[in-house]
Amino acid sequence: MSEIQTLTVLPEEAEIRLDRWFKRHFPAVTHGLLEKWLRAGNVRVDGKRAKSNQRLDAGQAIRIPPLPGGPAPVAPPRPVAVDDKTARMLADAVLYMDDDVIALNKPAGLAVQGGTGMADNHLDAMLDALRFGSAERPRLVHRLDKDTSGVLLIGRTAAATAKLAAAFKSRAARKCYWALVAGVPKHRQGRIDAPLAKLGGKGAEKVMVDEDDGRHAVTYYRIVDNTLKRAAWLEMEPRTGRTHQLRAHCVLLGTPILGDGKYGGKDALIEGTGVSRKLHLHARAVRLPHPRTKAILEVVAPLPRHIKASFDFFGFTEADAGRPFEAFDEE
Repeated sequence: MSEIQTLTVLPEEAEIRLDRWFKRHFPAVTHGLLEKWLRAGNVRVDGKRAKSNQRLDAGQAIRIPPLPGGPAPVAPPRPVAVDDKTARMLADAVLYMDDDVIALNKPAGLAVQGGTGMADNHLDAMLDALRFGSAERPRLVHRLDKDTSGVLLIGRTAAATAKLAAAFKSRAARKCYWALVAGVPKHRQGRIDAPLAKLGGKGAEKVMVDEDDGRHAVTYYRIVDNTLKRAAWLEMEPRTGRTHQLRAHCVLLGTPILGDGKYGGKDALIEGTGVSRKLHLHARAVRLPHPRTKAILEVVAPLPRHIKASFDFFGFTEADAGRPFEAFDEE
């Protein structure tokens, strides 16, 4: 029999279900045994009773009772050889780097983690290309959707990664997003407070507003500029980090993000204009305490080519947004 142990949820494991987390770390533990432990309160998350289907957050502590035969080792992401072209692309995408942190301007279309049919074509498998001589392999701190571009933080050490992840969990980290949406919201500025739940079955990677079972989700937004009733440029700051939060909240406003066919369908496209069909959502900036010095670190990512082209088409000027976070500092 093994001893009682406590493991911490890694940044790349955020949003995974507790039962799937157990399956990943302790494949010998059957679902029936896990449910028995949960009913008895032997498995706890941050000291509280838990359910097998609850979603985990990075940095949470999971109590594991004694296991017959001892625990299975934790398998790290499988690194892959990165070709020279991809290595140069990743190096060119670095916005900021020191001994603790790398801030990457993630290109739209690059998945952060693996998934069905994705093989090893995702950033998590390519992180050795961002070692830059470090003895430790870099680690993901948080995630962005595959088709979202912008600032993505990576820890260069285990200690730095844990502190950065804790900043996101405690909301000491602030995230500013820019989006181009189809149509113009009714109010120039506002707060969206609408809980979100993941759909089951084939829609498992899609969320919907669910007042009964959804997880708390809050987004602040403002219209920076708009062109008649055709499109608007929104600046948004999510105060929670739910899957697809901004995409779902924009639909709730009646203005889906341009190119977001998954949530907006045909309403997310402006036909006959030449505007790209790619998703127009960009993680513009991140601000948080540095994991070692505690000084405020703010990183801003330039727009990707397809969103810049749409800005030019609609006549939007980046300088009109002012400094990131300024509009929501009093909220």
